[in-house]
Amino acid sequence: MRPGRQLAVLGLIFVVLYLLVFFSGGASGGWKDRLEPRLGLDLIGGTRLTLEATNSLDGKPPTRDNLEEARQIIESRVNAYGVAEAEVVTEGDRNIVISLPGENRDLTDVGSAAELRFRKVLKATDGSGATAAPAPAPTATPQPSGSATPQPSGSAAAQPSGSAAPKASASPAAGGQGGGAPAPSANPTPVASPSAPAATPSASAAPVPQGIEEQRKAVEQKVGAAAWAAASGLQAPADLTADPSLAEKLKPFGTLTPQEVAVLAPEMQFNVPTISCAQLDKRPAASIKDPKQQAVACEGGAAKYLLDVAKVEGTDVKDASAQLDQTSSWVVSLKFTGDGQNKWTELTRESFQNKGNGCDQSALGQGGNCRVAVVLDNNIVSSPEIQGVLTGDSQITGSFTSKDANDLASQLRYGALPVTFVPQEQQNVTATLGDSHLRAGLLAMGIGLALVIVYSFFYYRLLGSVIFLSLILSALLVFGALVFLGRQIGFTLTLAGIAGMIVSLGVAADSFVIYFERLKDEIREGRSPRSAVPRAWIRARRTIISANAITLMSAVVLYIVSVGVVKGFAFALGLATVLDLVVVFLFRHPIMTMFARTRAFLSPRVSGLGRALPARSAEPATTRNPRAKEA
Repeated sequence: MRPGRQLAVLGLIFVVLYLLVFFSGGASGGWKDRLEPRLGLDLIGGTRLTLEATNSLDGKPPTRDNLEEARQIIESRVNAYGVAEAEVVTEGDRNIVISLPGENRDLTDVGSAAELRFRKVLKATDGSGATAAPAPAPTATPQPSGSATPQPSGSAAAQPSGSAAPKASASPAAGGQGGGAPAPSANPTPVASPSAPAATPSASAAPVPQGIEEQRKAVEQKVGAAAWAAASGLQAPADLTADPSLAEKLKPFGTLTPQEVAVLAPEMQFNVPTISCAQLDKRPAASIKDPKQQAVACEGGAAKYLLDVAKVEGTDVKDASAQLDQTSSWVVSLKFTGDGQNKWTELTRESFQNKGNGCDQSALGQGGNCRVAVVLDNNIVSSPEIQGVLTGDSQITGSFTSKDANDLASQLRYGALPVTFVPQEQQNVTATLGDSHLRAGLLAMGIGLALVIVYSFFYYRLLGSVIFLSLILSALLVFGALVFLGRQIGFTLTLAGIAGMIVSLGVAADSFVIYFERLKDEIREGRSPRSAVPRAWIRARRTIISANAITLMSAVVLYIVSVGVVKGFAFALGLATVLDLVVVFLFRHPIMTMFARTRAFLSPRVSGLGRALPARSAEPATTRNPRAKEA
């Protein structure tokens, strides 16, 4: 064989690996900083967040299956941050505890339900809580792009002007048939005008859960019978300037908490002008969870919308990704499922044609078409005007940063949570205990490595240098791989991972013993040391591969079936085992072939083959080879 080739390949692997360590994406700072692996929660501390789950507004605890499903989705969202070794565990029958390496991490978004709904905007009115309730008449100036595949985009941000009438402003880039956000109009049209159609029956006509009904009765008692009767009789947003006595009656609704507002019927939330967007925006999670009921939500903090039932949901989305559009703004691109695409096309056709005049004049865009609100949980992300029947994918636009767009895409990609959560406690976790454990783990690894090396030199002498150099090379490969994988896939080194690498020392030592003892057997059988080296390699190679394959399979199985830090142990053990095989084939056998050509290798005192070589030399020349004697 030509050992120089194998050694050259190994050298090339080292050069490529450490070039990636020092110069790949994510490498920054000084040389020392670039050599630092990503450490886990138990070594550097991190952030811990407790989420309390509730299945609905009635406060009932979630089922065990729903809680476990939510835990798995949250774990996927956390791992999508590019950080491994995150701990996501259930605690009791309501709580999920998230622990993530790195202090001051913002984990509040991972517990959001991410219930995506596409709802047609039926009506719009002032949501500032003012005494008058004129409705903004949104307009827009679309800029057609001539694109063959139109995509709706746009965002409306309603802002109150000097008068009581809020104005909406936006500057979207609409597709060829796509959307355009509403813009201000000089002549707002009051929703309470006689020509305004009455609200479509919705949630109030649907059966109300007993828990919600009890809370509504409590709200009725709080605001008083007169205020409740006045609110129940409204068929459209009231103009309180025309009836000061009505303004006084409805005033108690402005004192309700967001939790109390959430249990009211959608028509009451929309028609009562003293219920403001400040109250609606702070409603508990899952306040508008039911897709089969109409809902009320705000956009921009001042424009209050009555929304139709959800005809396209998050489950109709096949994939979501964060992208930069033509204006270098971050958007979330959506790909629908086959059935979801049909629903989306039908919704855009219905909105574009305004079938049955379902959209009030206040909800129409400049082109006279309905708008479709993209509703995430309780919030409206955007409400573009539909300017054509869309048969392709879509986009969610808004004032997104890169992080916001990627977080939203991750939430939509992994699906909505079956349970709603309220963040209870977020705190930083120190690594005081981890520091002492790290020192103890590194000390144990150093002692184990030292004992292996001392024993190797004592028992194998010159061959012990092969063991020493092999372990050093394996350690450098493992370290470089840990640093690189930490940046690329978020692998973090924990105490369990260090334990896996310590165990791998024993696996590596076994392969040395198998090879060297096989070499001694070959020499005892009558072969010269130089010819015994390749022969021993052929016979030991299969055993070494089998032993490492068993260890590797054990690590893979453990990684698949385990959770938490045990995955780190399995990953580190498997990685060290694979790299040990690389060193065996590209260093240990070639270097042994080179040693076999030296005089020192033939010396019993130097080579470590003392018991084999003297036994061979003491025999008569005619009997050194048993096969020759028999012949």
